[in-house]
Amino acid sequence: MIMGKIIFITGGARSGKSRFAETLLSGKKDVLYVATALGFDDEMRDRIARHRSHRDPAWVTVECYRDLAATLKGKLEGRCHILFDCVTLMINNRMVVDSRIEWDRASMEDVDKLEKEIRMEVSDLVTLAREFKGETIIVSNELGMGLVPATPLGRHYRDIAGKINQEIAGAADLVYFMISGIPMKVKG
Repeated sequence: MIMGKIIFITGGARSGKSRFAETLLSGKKDVLYVATALGFDDEMRDRIARHRSHRDPAWVTVECYRDLAATLKGKLEGRCHILFDCVTLMINNRMVVDSRIEWDRASMEDVDKLEKEIRMEVSDLVTLAREFKGETIIVSNELGMGLVPATPLGRHYRDIAGKINQEIAGAADLVYFMISGIPMKVKG
């Protein structure tokens, strides 16, 4: 059985993760680009526009952050590469946009339930990537290297993202950690 290849790229904010991922796919026309950002304010809409302007116009873009495997299955025909950018925005959207959790008063049961849903979403994405006959590049931010967030939402976000990143890195064939625009291969 042929298994798809998974490349995981992580690093700090503005470390060059997306640019590096796009460089790995430079010149490839058979790319499905999965964008998870939501344009909820002017700044985010500007960031999305800048990301779009860097993409190869031949690439097909799907904008989604939930029900990933089901959404992507019908869009893979004729594709040899998936670029998923990014996991931490997907987690943010699930925690802030979708959940009805009042984070300053969140019970651990609520947090655990949402974390389980996010883990299932990512597990389904990894399974899809393994069943896909091509290469999947997954981008995520590394959040756990700075200060401890001051709010419960920030701490839960950091914790969930860290656990999810560990799972993806464990499943990946190659893992790169970006530092100031320089990729460091840490696995593979």
